[in-house]
Amino acid sequence: MRNLNAHRREGAALLAVLWLTAALSAIAFSVASTVRSETERSSTDSDGMQAYYLACGAIDRMLLYDEWGPAFPGSNGKPILEDNIRFLPLNFPTGFVLGEIIPEASKLNVNTASPRELTNLLLALGVDPARAALITAAILDWRRAAPGGSFSRFDQLYLSLTPSFRARHASFQEIEELLAVDGVTPDLFYGSYTRGALGELVPHAGLRDCLSVYGTASQLDVNTVEPAVMMAVGISPSAAAAIAALRRVAPIRNLGQLSPFRDGSAGFGRLGFERGTAATLRATAQLRLPNGQLSDVRRSVSALVEFLTPESPLYQPGAQPYQILRWYDDAVAVQ
Repeated sequence: MRNLNAHRREGAALLAVLWLTAALSAIAFSVASTVRSETERSSTDSDGMQAYYLACGAIDRMLLYDEWGPAFPGSNGKPILEDNIRFLPLNFPTGFVLGEIIPEASKLNVNTASPRELTNLLLALGVDPARAALITAAILDWRRAAPGGSFSRFDQLYLSLTPSFRARHASFQEIEELLAVDGVTPDLFYGSYTRGALGELVPHAGLRDCLSVYGTASQLDVNTVEPAVMMAVGISPSAAAAIAALRRVAPIRNLGQLSPFRDGSAGFGRLGFERGTAATLRATAQLRLPNGQLSDVRRSVSALVEFLTPESPLYQPGAQPYQILRWYDDAVAVQ
């Protein structure tokens, strides 16, 4: 009996040791997994921060290229920032940046666009007709004075919200005001992504890509105007898609290149080479890894810049010929 009890005690002790070993192994695995995850997260955060500053530096470089103009030609002897380019690849020792120049003249002016243009734009962005009519009415209500200071039906809606507010009933001062307009959702304003046939992400433009407080009421820049904006002014969807495909191969240099796409639809008269004095500069940076490949981590920043001309009241000879109106730390990545 004593031998049996001794064997039982030894078995219980062995079982306890096995359970303790298993528990310690689980704890060790958990700690190792946590340490690995935190190390990878810290590395990603570090790469993201470095890519952020690389993108910021690229914005400064694009501004310098614009300021220097022909005084700083590229390898082909032409100015690096030519008038008709949209994308500008920039190589740095520590990484690669794809810069993008988007004139505000490629967008419709949200304060002067006609109701028809606004409705057509919303339809081109995939909004259903009833909602497009509602948003158009809300934008018109926002930018026009209320008769006698009365409350519009949209004011009554906005005042029922928390926090409550009234429509401006004056010109839009910032394009972000559209987010407060009835019917405008973040996806509609910022744009969205869908999956393509091969599983790739396909970007879709939003209102901020098509409307601007600095936008144009006349000609639209043919090399940067969104297809949805072309459709808004009366160009057919097929012609808009063909123009977008043409300029992806090389910048459009003369309007004669559009002749094959003129299908009788209105709106071709709105296309031109209008750059204006305001533009969005956007930069998407990737670090260069020790093996020479680019990191998967990307950071994008953008700046809304006004380029000062001698006619501008803010222009001063010898001073920097531009001012940054808005800065966005988390811009949508260049595709």
